[in-house]
Amino acid sequence: MEGQDMFYKRIRREGIVWNHKRVERVYKLMGLNKKKRTRKRIPARVKQPLVVPSFPDQTWSMDFMSDRLMNGRRFRVLNIIDDYNREILRIEPYFTITAVRVISIIERLIKENRKPLAIRVDNGPEFIAEVLKEWCSSNEIELRFIQPGRPMQNGYIERFNRSYRQDVLDANLFAFLSEVKMKSDEFEEDYNLHRPHDSLGDLSPVEYRLKNSAA
Repeated sequence: MEGQDMFYKRIRREGIVWNHKRVERVYKLMGLNKKKRTRKRIPARVKQPLVVPSFPDQTWSMDFMSDRLMNGRRFRVLNIIDDYNREILRIEPYFTITAVRVISIIERLIKENRKPLAIRVDNGPEFIAEVLKEWCSSNEIELRFIQPGRPMQNGYIERFNRSYRQDVLDANLFAFLSEVKMKSDEFEEDYNLHRPHDSLGDLSPVEYRLKNSAA
């Protein structure tokens, strides 16, 4: 045990004559044998300009939100939108969402003929997980990480999150996760089909996509 041996050598240098067993006992009583938790080091991120994509599924944005049920139990919501027309692709509430579950959600979208060239994310643990990076690489999807502490670099979904927070999470009290899902589905349908966006010429996301695909 490297730490214990170092401790033993130091007290010997200071003239304290303890044998290894006594040092080991004190070392454990002080809790020094417990492994320290270290934060995963995030690689340096290059600033990614927030540009308007030229066609659908060029770039998606993905982000998590958190809230609580009436009983205090915490849940999380994974939001995925298409940056091209701000269309909601998925609103997925779960009590826990792992990187593997994120992959399964994207795979379901791919089966629906929605596959992005790139996905913009922050540096959350699910997004920096090796399993997600490897999956994206094998499926030729670029993961674009924003710089830590710079949520404005993920501006499209940050604006969407504000609308979802105001119209769904803050506007309702939920007893069950199924209620969150139901209200989210209602919000998604209205948002995609009926809500006009200034940036889309007062068209809804689906109207904008259909209009430009027919042009």
